[in-house]
Amino acid sequence: MIRRRILLGSALAVPVLATPALAQSKPVTLVVPFAPGGPTDLIGRRLAMALHDALGQTVLVENRGGAGGNVGAEFVMRAPADGSTILFGTSGPLAINKMLFPNQPYDPVRDFAPISPIGRIPNVLTVNASVAARNVQELIALGKRGERLSFGSSGNGASSHLAGALFNRMAGTSFEHIPYRGTGPALNDLLAGHIAMVFTDVLTALPHVRDGRLRALGVTTEARSSVLPDVPTVAEQGLPGYDASVFFGLVVPVATPAPARETLRAATETVLKQPELRRWLEQQGMQLAPDFTPAALTALMAEETARWGVVIRETGARAD
Repeated sequence: MIRRRILLGSALAVPVLATPALAQSKPVTLVVPFAPGGPTDLIGRRLAMALHDALGQTVLVENRGGAGGNVGAEFVMRAPADGSTILFGTSGPLAINKMLFPNQPYDPVRDFAPISPIGRIPNVLTVNASVAARNVQELIALGKRGERLSFGSSGNGASSHLAGALFNRMAGTSFEHIPYRGTGPALNDLLAGHIAMVFTDVLTALPHVRDGRLRALGVTTEARSSVLPDVPTVAEQGLPGYDASVFFGLVVPVATPAPARETLRAATETVLKQPELRRWLEQQGMQLAPDFTPAALTALMAEETARWGVVIRETGARAD
């Protein structure tokens, strides 16, 4: 577990909101349920800085990684329900994990109250430059001709695994899944040509696409990515409805009083409408949510649970 103080003096000029509904005697803690250094941690820290300015209170970031985000989520579930502990959740702990971990110790709907969705970050289907496919349809054709191609992921049950499983299901291909212990090892084997493809986040893929070692075939959201605007989506290349992005949202323990939840919601909406933060998030590949209400996050969690439930049941996917 790593805990750091978000310093005063953020570059974001955000009006301070009155916060009588939050306990002034202790800081607000934003729990990132993954290790430091990854995209979720980076975005969580920038968001915490902005919330500090909006709330006029100290905001701490606490990394509690493990079990695909479940360790951090369980920690927040058991935290005092006073608005002082927030989970910066993703698709895994907020929707998908309960179908991958038979003994998950919490239920995201029963045990959390939604504050706000943040947005989505797409993965991008990337292939080694030696693969004889320039677009998604050519890749599908290779698979249907019997080419033995494999896709790597950061582990069983990870978004990069499920993205490939969904692709196989919709395209009628049977690309072999090779799980790794993290994105780094999978990417190294992709660069070395040991595997054919990886579904990874756009920022991780970008430098390797630019230097020509990898080829980006398709973005996994329904809309193109601002980071890779010239790369078409998988959906527009013959697989309509394909969407394998990672969503982000804020939740608190379910018993958190309504005034505290409203204070956090209002602060979140305030900062997410600031042009400077919006630009920064978009530079990280984030596609911001069109609606920052708790109801929007509730609907998103239900939609993702239903959609991935079908894929998980049909493929038998399980977490490591």
